Amino acid sequence: MREISGFFLLLIGVLFDLFGCIGLVRLPDIYNRLQAATKCVTLGTCLILIGSAVVVGSAAIVLKSLLFIIFLLITSPTAAHALAKASHASGIRLWEGSVCDLLEEEKEK
Repeated sequence: MREISGFFLLLIGVLFDLFGCIGLVRLPDIYNRLQAATKCVTLGTCLILIGSAVVVGSAAIVLKSLLFIIFLLITSPTAAHALAKASHASGIRLWEGSVCDLLEEEKEK
């Protein structure tokens, strides 16, 4: 039963990673692409790590997986935020279908 649930978590994680990669290719601008990369790939990678820890089951693998998940949850959103801020500061425009630019509105005030 443990192996089945671990493989299920692995499968769901791979699907999230796949959807994140498709989002990187299909979405119109850097800001939307960062959204796909950060949300989908972070969740997918965490599920893959949890699934591999469940399948293997050794204490060392579980500890390493948890440490990497903590590291990933801290660094991935931070890096995406820094990339989005730098892209906006360098003048990369939003997609014309975007509803609003809150950072630009904040600068104008």
